[in-house]
Amino acid sequence: MKIKCILSQGHRVASGLAEDSPFTDGTIKLQKPFFKEKGLDLEPFFMGTLNLNISPYSFNFINPEFTFENIKWTKNFEAETFLFSKCRLIYKDQQIDGYVYYPHPDTKIGHFKANSILEIIAPKINNISYNDEIIIIINTDEIEVTKG
Repeated sequence: MKIKCILSQGHRVASGLAEDSPFTDGTIKLQKPFFKEKGLDLEPFFMGTLNLNISPYSFNFINPEFTFENIKWTKNFEAETFLFSKCRLIYKDQQIDGYVYYPHPDTKIGHFKANSILEIIAPKINNISYNDEIIIIINTDEIEVTKG
């Protein structure tokens, strides 16, 4: 399924760019070794996320490619569950493969997002800006998208 979306600013904790973040290297960089141990290598990707607003749609994971439960990636918080699904972004003349990244809200430590915001881990995209339009292609066998 192809969805037009808008790049939105997130909390900037995943990348470590938030001024008030306790994770100066970013959460993705800290979590990455745990994901690799479970079979998902994020080495080629930027250590942060793109927040894509798919409104008026919302999403729900139904059968993610990867589910990592009980990941204790920091001593400061309880273990978390993470879901991943491959996706493709189309931005200007580029096609970029990445993953929808979903820290499950039942175990997430904070910085909750609306169900209309997809967090994407992808390679670094040069000259991308907030409010840019991006098309995301998702696997509807893994992620259900509904209007409203």
